[in-house]
Amino acid sequence: QVQLVESGGGLVQAGGSLRLSCVASGRTFSTYSMGWFRQAPGKEREFVAGISRSGGGSHYAASVLGRFTISRDNAVNTVYLQMNSLEPGDAAVYSCAAQRRLSIDYVSRTAYDYWGQGTQVTVSS
Repeated sequence: QVQLVESGGGLVQAGGSLRLSCVASGRTFSTYSMGWFRQAPGKEREFVAGISRSGGGSHYAASVLGRFTISRDNAVNTVYLQMNSLEPGDAAVYSCAAQRRLSIDYVSRTAYDYWGQGTQVTVSS
């Protein structure tokens, strides 16, 4: 069992930056690929970014490519999402997720085994 706790959300002006963090419990963090998803009101949860177990591989949604960066530090069981040049369309609840699949599927929500509660990101125009 893995528990995930996100932090770092808040209110930011368009063009600003935020860094989200997700801390995982347990001693097996490095065996999970990690992902960030977001859900805006009235919309389905969507993939944002994913990172491999070692951090050597990553994948991004087209809408955030070049603006967001996912990273992880296995020594402190944490995955990060650096968000730059934020736009009003980025406003959502951001959640991190962990998957144990050997064959990584970053994008599919059903590929992930554990989810955090989420942190709210609000972007003012």
